[in-house]
Amino acid sequence: MIHGRYSVRLASGDPAGLLVGCHGYAQSAESFASDLEAIPGVERWLLVSVQGLHRFYARGGAVVASWMTSQDRELMIADNTAYLRQVVGQVRAEQAAVLGPSAPLVFLGFSQGVAMAFRAAADHPDDCAGIVALGGDVPPDVRAATASLPPVLLGRGSTEEWYTEERMRSDAAWLRGIGTDLTLCEYAGGHEWTDAFRSAAAAFLTRRAASVPTGEHGK
Repeated sequence: MIHGRYSVRLASGDPAGLLVGCHGYAQSAESFASDLEAIPGVERWLLVSVQGLHRFYARGGAVVASWMTSQDRELMIADNTAYLRQVVGQVRAEQAAVLGPSAPLVFLGFSQGVAMAFRAAADHPDDCAGIVALGGDVPPDVRAATASLPPVLLGRGSTEEWYTEERMRSDAAWLRGIGTDLTLCEYAGGHEWTDAFRSAAAAFLTRRAASVPTGEHGK
């Protein structure tokens, strides 16, 4: 059993699906939950914001987290992936009465959390219905070991300095090369959430809510 922290917000009515968020560097589960809740229509989804296992103090004393550092990187990837699997299983068990076995599962990552969202999706090959990725790339370990992925929404701001246009093109080429149903969203802005991306995420989630996951990623 791995011990960590996550935040759950119940859906309004019967959930359209389970949306699991992976935050960016120096965020917390609670702060990232606010980002998720700003997506239009997301009140229909059961939201889970998972906090990375590497905690530290931000300036001012708030406890925040990252997913890993360069030290013992492979071990931390394994621990975080296992923890995400544990959280999904626990939430599904606790919310089984309202969630149902066929509710779509979507992972959403921002910045450093994008890599973990892709890892978590690859770790749920039979029931993940989608990935929303903002400002981060597909990690090399997923590229090396994954032959297929569910539909992906890939977002990038036009003035983004870390997730460059070149990186996005590389990811898009690889995702299309393995047959992924890919939606791109390039918007005016930087390494941040914007209304344009929130709208794209809302439309993507609406499409995934209409899907039923299968052994072929719900496609």
